[in-house]
Amino acid sequence: MSETRWLNAKELDAWRNIVGLVLFLPTRLEEALQRNGLNFFEYSTLAALSDAPDQTIQMSSLADLANGSLSRLSHAAKRLENRGWIERHTSPSDRRVTLATLTKEGMAKLVEVAPSHVESVRQAVFDTLTPQQVLELGAICGMVVQNINPGWPPWEQKET
Repeated sequence: MSETRWLNAKELDAWRNIVGLVLFLPTRLEEALQRNGLNFFEYSTLAALSDAPDQTIQMSSLADLANGSLSRLSHAAKRLENRGWIERHTSPSDRRVTLATLTKEGMAKLVEVAPSHVESVRQAVFDTLTPQQVLELGAICGMVVQNINPGWPPWEQKET
């Protein structure tokens, strides 16, 4: 059995700050979105669809992009469909695949909500950092996320 590699004092301080970020940032971002009738998962779903070619994507891929289970996405998609913001339909090339498409109304909602969401992100994160710290934060977070999920971010072009 290997010996436990305990965190040193600096690592423990950093870890506690990471835990605080994980605990408090989602709540802050969620509050701003809820004032606009969305939760963070729903907003992430609409945003992912807005970036997809023809604003359409397979439900399974959309679940991965929004970091949720297919079941969670199905429940959210039903709510978004009921509001007229997305449509679900069977893929014409593979009847086993369900596609989600952002509607014009969904894009309008995203355009309406995005400014307040971006402002809440700016106030919670970027307004407290220097331009150099923004670069460092991005690089550090990217390294940690790549360690946890090597396929992230899915929108970056892979070199071949």
